[in-house]
Amino acid sequence: MSKLPPLGLSACSPTTGLGAIVIAACLAAGSTPAFAQTKGDACAPAAYRVILDVGHTADSPGAFSARGVTEYSFNMQLADAIRQALLQAGFEQTTKLVISGPARRGLFERAIRANAAHGDLFIAIHHDSVPDYLAETWEFEGKKNQYSDRFSGYSIFVSNANADRSGSLAFAHLLGMELQKQGLHYTPHYTLPIMKRYRHDLLDSEAGVYRYDHLVVLHNTRMPAVLLEAGSIANRQEELELATEERRLAVAKAVTAAVADFCAAHGPAAVQEVKASAAGHTAAAWRATRAYVAHRAHWTR
Repeated sequence: MSKLPPLGLSACSPTTGLGAIVIAACLAAGSTPAFAQTKGDACAPAAYRVILDVGHTADSPGAFSARGVTEYSFNMQLADAIRQALLQAGFEQTTKLVISGPARRGLFERAIRANAAHGDLFIAIHHDSVPDYLAETWEFEGKKNQYSDRFSGYSIFVSNANADRSGSLAFAHLLGMELQKQGLHYTPHYTLPIMKRYRHDLLDSEAGVYRYDHLVVLHNTRMPAVLLEAGSIANRQEELELATEERRLAVAKAVTAAVADFCAAHGPAAVQEVKASAAGHTAAAWRATRAYVAHRAHWTR
């Protein structure tokens, strides 16, 4: 994409009580959200705090690849590559967030630590898989593993319940377009009926951005937040590509370009305004989110 997308919410992601109706109409029409321009103060990369959240933990490593490698291992290596690229680009405050212990408790800890660090942008790093009912079995190096070659590509998730949902959607759009500049494509399978309860609304059909309102790390962070599924480790061919330094560097380059453009267009003044309004999150909201997560834990996160 040759120009920086303006920021802000369009009719496809409204702030009024008619939000659900308008979003449904936009999705039915297959439209791509437009963005209204919002300019903050000039970005100072050395002071801009990017939080890179390494998905899952060593104890709860997430999905397994087609060859039996943990998602956590893929996430860690990609986060390292992205952090290095951001540091080289002058984003000296970039932090890699690593959590230990049980996965569910860690979801809340991630948001708490990101908020305590006063982050300006939160990026959760993950790699995709498929539900068990879509997986097939094959043997690799004498061991049986699950795989699915049906789907490949990245996907990006945002929450409409985030404190800065317009910023989240705007950064997600930038990121998706930069990934495509690197020759990558997004996967459309989250829109398919076959995904059942794992199905998500496609908010941005150009950049590959999906809606995931109740994901804790997107819902409870008080800054623009996205979750990047960098590709499918369940796909036997894409797993090999994702394991290469070339692919990690391509994703890191895309993330760095998107962060630089977003920072330039969404400066400190706008960020501080959002943080101030988000400070009113109540204990009741946290309890409600905990209750939701307890009953609707995602299959890979």
